[in-house]
Amino acid sequence: MRAKGHPPLKHVRRIPPGGALAVVVIIGLFLYAVQLVLLPFVISIAVAYAATPGVDWMTARTGWPRAAPAMIVFFLIVGLMALVGWLGAPGLISEGQAFLTDVQGTIERAISGFVGNGKIELLGLDMNAHQLSVQAAQAVRDWATQIGRVMSIATIGVSAIFGFFLTLVLLAYFLIGLPSVGRGLLKMVPPAQRPTVAYVWSEIHPVLSRYFMGLGIVVAYASVAAYLGLGIGLGLPHAVLLSILTGFLELIPVVGPGASAVLAGLVALQHATSFWAIGAYIIYAAALRISIDQFVGPIVLGRAARIPPVLVIFCFLAGGLLFSIPGVILAVPAALTIRVVAATLYGEENETPMTENDDHDSDAHDSGKESE
Repeated sequence: MRAKGHPPLKHVRRIPPGGALAVVVIIGLFLYAVQLVLLPFVISIAVAYAATPGVDWMTARTGWPRAAPAMIVFFLIVGLMALVGWLGAPGLISEGQAFLTDVQGTIERAISGFVGNGKIELLGLDMNAHQLSVQAAQAVRDWATQIGRVMSIATIGVSAIFGFFLTLVLLAYFLIGLPSVGRGLLKMVPPAQRPTVAYVWSEIHPVLSRYFMGLGIVVAYASVAAYLGLGIGLGLPHAVLLSILTGFLELIPVVGPGASAVLAGLVALQHATSFWAIGAYIIYAAALRISIDQFVGPIVLGRAARIPPVLVIFCFLAGGLLFSIPGVILAVPAALTIRVVAATLYGEENETPMTENDDHDSDAHDSGKESE
């Protein structure tokens, strides 16, 4: 169903395809040029857009200025993040400290799980688990103590902290002012084309809403599947927190799943007692990623956005190749926007595919018209 109050398709003035293509190319080149600063903006806009229906509902029910409900939603989000950190940070920090203070022991336990008390031949030398762990730990120390490497890690850490707080500031701003930002962007469009842009947005908005609902389903699935694997299957400590983090880190493509796998892997290594425990974690991590990346994610998001699952996978890969993490986040929304714009340019109604019941109702309606 089309949004209320937008111009009907027959009253929309067409944009010349050449002009629309030029606009898309210019926007793409601009985003490519500023991709290093995109991530905080993309994350904050995505969260604000997903939370906007709640803010609008509270504003309509209370009659308060939009800033008040927006701040309530903002502090709820920040409070949830703080609660998860408060409950789980001490345990995860202790696990990390244990790993860093006993890197060699952790590596030796992992290797012993695979080779046992025997020896394996590596580069012409027969080595046991202890000798391999000494070499591996020394390689880790050499890598981590390089001056350039230390500076890179410190730079990434400082940038991550700055980016985190910048994202929070931007989130508060967009929760309050996202509608006014949209109106401001519309004013930048030539007046003759504003009805077209308004129409296109009215078609995109419900599709994007379904897409974000699909993201919520993926997060829920990842959390439940992670707990079944980590808590019930492997019996790891901190399984509840690790499962919650696994779910919410799915919202940050590429880096998020990698970070959750590393966190859970460190805990698994610390508590692994045999080859089977390490192998079970590897199988769990691989199965979780395959189920999310190849099945649940593409199918759920594809159905929510009314696009084929294969296209979802392609969008994620292409977006990541072109724009890294922001590209993966923007990939499917960009594909949806292009589809709706193309339908408008070609003068086609951007209707969602009919279900079997819709088709039956349509046939019945046509039969009724013929009988008349």
